[in-house]
Order: sequence, then C-alpha cells, then structure tokens
Amino acid sequence: MLLRPLLACLVLTAATAPASAQFPCDELWGERNAVYKAAGYCFKTPRGIRAFGNAGCQYDELADVPLSARDRAKVADIQRQERANNCPR
Repeated sequence: MLLRPLLACLVLTAATAPASAQFPCDELWGERNAVYKAAGYCFKTPRGIRAFGNAGCQYDELADVPLSARDRAKVADIQRQERANNCPR
C-alpha cells in the first residue's frame, strides 16, 4: 500500500518540475545540435561527428549556418536551459 502514495508523488513531481529539470544536459546538447545538423552544419568535435555525422554538411562555421527566426529562438531557449542546469560547454 505504501507504493501508491510514492508513485503518486513521483508522477506529481515529474509533472510539476521545471522544463529545464526534465532535460539532462546530454538531451539538451542533442536537441540543440540537431537544429544545427538540419541546417547543414559540419561538426568538428568527435562527439558531434559521432552523433550526427557530416554527410551533406555545408557550413564549417556556426556563424554561417542559416537559421530561421524560429530555430534561433529554439537554440537560445535550449542554451538558457543548459546554463540553468550548469551544463558543460
């Protein structure tokens, strides 16, 4: 019978936790870099290349990657969440 209150507490905690607490740094990193991959960025780090590859990439510099206003806003939001979580740079 102790299990039901514990499960209810866990569900309530997960549902009310801030969005930044629900996404660990690795997931935020992946989400942010997926935006860059979709826009044609050529990754330089072993981690980025391993995760996304460079097939079809077009831009060597982040500053050259053409992002829509929506994508720029999404990246900025993810970066805020990364800072809030003290994610490594």
